[in-house]
Amino acid sequence: MESHYRWNDREGRVDVEIRTNEDPAAVSCPEYARGFPVCRATIDHPAIGYGDMLGWVQMVDRSDLEGGFRIDGLELLTEVTHPFAYFGTAPTLFDLPHTDELPTWDFLAHSFLCGRGGTLHPRRFEVRAVLGFSWGFSKRGSRIELFGPEPLAAEDWNGHLPYLEREFGLWRFAPGWQEHPLRP
Repeated sequence: MESHYRWNDREGRVDVEIRTNEDPAAVSCPEYARGFPVCRATIDHPAIGYGDMLGWVQMVDRSDLEGGFRIDGLELLTEVTHPFAYFGTAPTLFDLPHTDELPTWDFLAHSFLCGRGGTLHPRRFEVRAVLGFSWGFSKRGSRIELFGPEPLAAEDWNGHLPYLEREFGLWRFAPGWQEHPLRP
């Protein structure tokens, strides 16, 4: 799936690939990850400064966890105190959920490309969504059915705002799709 967006007065593109994991070792996964999805979303954006930095906020709804959608942060190094899974001048979203413990598992992700709003100094704690897509899978025994990517609407982002505001109290989350870090 290819999506176009505008951020900080520059045009950009996101390319999303959802594919079956045919080679778990190549992506540093155990053999039982074979057949599960691999999600990769790359950005093509002429970033030239701090105002061009973007990040991925990913919400997931998993059948093995109660409570609906929750943040899917990348906690490889330490506890995450911000909503971004990845952040930088052209961050790549990469995810490959897998398990050998659940015979039945449903996984739905809402992945949002976001920028930070406001001025750089003082530090800004506002997230502005640019676009989003959904993807996931359904596992029944050894059968895994992938779905997505499908574009999301601004209303999908808005539906996650109460949770995000509750979980990340230092951060503000602008409603709807945004195109600029400073302008409403």
